[in-house]
Amino acid sequence: MGSNSDYNSFTFNNPLDPEEFKRQGHMIVDFLADYYYNIRNYPVLSQVEPGYLQKKLPSYAPFGSEPIETILQDMKKHIIPGITHWQSPNFFAFFPSSGSIAGFMGEMLSTGLNTVGFNWLSSPAATELETTVMDWLGQELRLPKEFLFTGHGGGVMLGTTCEAILATLVAARDRMLNLVGRDNIGKLVVYGSDQTHCAVQKAAHIAGFDPNNFRAIKTSRSNSFSLLPQSLLKTIQKDLHNGLVPCYLCVTVGTTSTTAIDPVGALCHVAKNYGMWIHVDAAYAGSACICPEFRHLIDGVEDADSFSLNAHKWFLTNLDCCCLWVKDPNSLIKSLSTNPSYLHNNASESKQVVDYKDWQITLSRRFRALKVWLVLRSYGVSNLRNFLRSHVEMAKSFEELVKLDKRFEIVVPRNLAMVCFRLIPSVVHGGDANEINRKLLDSMNESGRVYMSHAMVDGMFVIRCAVGATLTQQEHVIMAWKIVQEHANTILNKTAISA
Repeated sequence: MGSNSDYNSFTFNNPLDPEEFKRQGHMIVDFLADYYYNIRNYPVLSQVEPGYLQKKLPSYAPFGSEPIETILQDMKKHIIPGITHWQSPNFFAFFPSSGSIAGFMGEMLSTGLNTVGFNWLSSPAATELETTVMDWLGQELRLPKEFLFTGHGGGVMLGTTCEAILATLVAARDRMLNLVGRDNIGKLVVYGSDQTHCAVQKAAHIAGFDPNNFRAIKTSRSNSFSLLPQSLLKTIQKDLHNGLVPCYLCVTVGTTSTTAIDPVGALCHVAKNYGMWIHVDAAYAGSACICPEFRHLIDGVEDADSFSLNAHKWFLTNLDCCCLWVKDPNSLIKSLSTNPSYLHNNASESKQVVDYKDWQITLSRRFRALKVWLVLRSYGVSNLRNFLRSHVEMAKSFEELVKLDKRFEIVVPRNLAMVCFRLIPSVVHGGDANEINRKLLDSMNESGRVYMSHAMVDGMFVIRCAVGATLTQQEHVIMAWKIVQEHANTILNKTAISA
């Protein structure tokens, strides 16, 4: 932080002075451009210890103003070392959080305009651009017309998939309670697999479902950890026998642990016979479905009630932006609308406009549509498809490199741009295979040269290599594999000596 002498170097007048805004804005853009130039030189995973920042910053807020120059110096000195660099070309952990110039500029426009588009009247362009862009994207995904505004459905841009799941769960809850009586909320059951994202269970808890009525149906390696329709049917029938009410099914296209693909059509065929709300969560994999060769991953979506993907994962749209489509917007509106007198206006009462406050959990909302609009217009669908395909090809090459080293195995068939692998038990010299793979991953990540993450599936500790950072090229994928081999050599040699 700056000294007291810095406080008087900037006079606090108009917090939105256009000339000062321009001066500081250029400095921030330059700072970030330099960051991207140098990002490959930073340790991918932050190397700081817990509590590091409290030791470097004062324990009180500054009384006077400080210049942006001083703040940026502290940013570089104290904040950057504590960043795990998601935009690094050597970031292969979790799922990508891809960014782009267009995504950033859209975010900057959204932040700069600072609109609060809770209803149409509060910013008509914010609402109408969102409805237009959601139909654009829905068309590129070849979603059934029932999911589009032109087909009496519609889409909304939320922050994350967690919000999409909670909103649809609430709508599903109320729709079912209208049939069976509100006193029966304790009988409603939510279904997913043991690979379904934990957000579903959390959302069910928030929405008032009995925690005992969440079904994480077991999957197996033999079926690549997909949810089988016969397993779902058996579970539903057991619940019906016990007097429970099936309410909501989450079908996942690209699970977090292994990118498992649940069979959308077959699961919908089972669930729709019981009047359940069917949500298709394609947070990661959904973006790839704009490519004709990957569209089959969501075949059967026409029988679902809702569908969502995270544009901020793999669609060059800076965090945050979850796109949710629903066939029946009125189901959301009935559960989530609020209509205090101070929001009454002629446009809303005409029923000719969309008021997005009634499509989401919160009232306020950001102008996220600008980001997707700029991404689609700046790059075009053709370039976006090629961007996605390039990552799939890089992941294929990584997969082939793993297969060439007989000490490793591919745990599940690769889906899209994520490879799950591990050292096989027979090469760990009698040691615990899970522990050895954990040590391998920790060693690689602590080096700062690469960052991957893990999953536990079917009792196995699995290393996940997710290709998808915007700056990643083939050379980074090849280097990542060399790093895996280097650290495997060291760990296996140590294991052999101690055996």
